[in-house]
Amino acid sequence: MDAGVAPKRGETEAHRRLKRLAILWAQAHGYAACAVEVSLPHCRYRADVAACRARSNEGGVTAIFECKQVLSDLRRDNCCSAAARERLATINKRRQVLEKHLRVHYPTLRAGDSLFPEFDSADFTRIGHTGYKKVMRELGALQKRICGSTKFECLTRYRCANVFYLVLPNELYRDREVPIGWGVLVEADGSLDLRQKPAWHENSADARLQFLQRIAAAGTRQLNRSLEISFELIEAERRARL
Repeated sequence: MDAGVAPKRGETEAHRRLKRLAILWAQAHGYAACAVEVSLPHCRYRADVAACRARSNEGGVTAIFECKQVLSDLRRDNCCSAAARERLATINKRRQVLEKHLRVHYPTLRAGDSLFPEFDSADFTRIGHTGYKKVMRELGALQKRICGSTKFECLTRYRCANVFYLVLPNELYRDREVPIGWGVLVEADGSLDLRQKPAWHENSADARLQFLQRIAAAGTRQLNRSLEISFELIEAERRARL
């Protein structure tokens, strides 16, 4: 059934199935050019599925499909950086208040590395303060989330495509988990059902052309793998023709 979608390392069968269904849905809706694991221009991310549909007298319509099989994976990429930064500022203030009081109550924590006591550094983790440990854990989690969990937000911010779709199993679909402006395709009885329409994101003709070129490059890599054409083989053929 999934022979046409080559698996990537560590990919589950469920994720691979969702990608296959996304490609099938895309082509049935006029997206003639499709590829999986497409590196996106002006962005460090890859799209699970990227597709392009021709449009008369204008540039094509580009689409990105992100397949999520579990809730933790969906939430990991769906961080709102503005809300996370606001929470980070609140937690940082809480940390500063705690440290101010801990310096008073635990003067032995001072390292004595400054001419002025109020600027001495201190290792607050030594006392095992429950509230402080909780604050530091949340700080670390928020910083990590802001740095690496904003994929959906970045894709729309940089207008990597005209429309964006989440592809989900039926049991995973929840309105509150859907990023703003994204459409939702839900797996049901072996096919995808459109539950939410995507918003339109305008971008330039040059951006759409680059997107199509990335689809072509990814498709060529997949074709080479299926035909066992390696980079070394291509180089040998090139040198033979010089």
